[in-house]
Amino acid sequence: MRASKTAKQPGTPAPASPQAGKDGRKLSNFLCFAVYSANLAFGRAYKPILDELGLTYTQYIAMVALSEEDDQTVSMLGEKLFLESNTLTPILKKLESVGYLTRHRDPTDERQVRVSLTSAGRNLLLDVDPGSTLIAATGLGDDFPVVQQSVTRLRDNLLRAHTEPGKS
Repeated sequence: MRASKTAKQPGTPAPASPQAGKDGRKLSNFLCFAVYSANLAFGRAYKPILDELGLTYTQYIAMVALSEEDDQTVSMLGEKLFLESNTLTPILKKLESVGYLTRHRDPTDERQVRVSLTSAGRNLLLDVDPGSTLIAATGLGDDFPVVQQSVTRLRDNLLRAHTEPGKS
């Protein structure tokens, strides 16, 4: 990956925060608020599509992650979705109750619960692709992959900075 021209070099002071301008703090200058409000907007855009399927966004992304790699442990799935197992378990139980996935104890380690999509779960994902509808709604056109990579890099950098204080 190419280093950005604006990437922070070791020993370089951090740039001044745009939030603290001469007019004081402005919400519109907060990158975190832009990302937070974009997340809310995505939720609103996905809601009518997923309501027709009887799914929440979190249920949907859990199923998508299982479609990429089946028979995952709950903890593996939680890492991919950035969810703790105590948050994920009720979501998985609901999906199991409607027949979209199965949960079973790992025979080699009874402490682990493994999760797999059923054929009904796989078929549901084949029938709908809300992401393709929403890509057009973002208005990013050909820039969509670039923005997606930038947001992913931002997330990864923030997670790394949180788990490795002093390293960035």
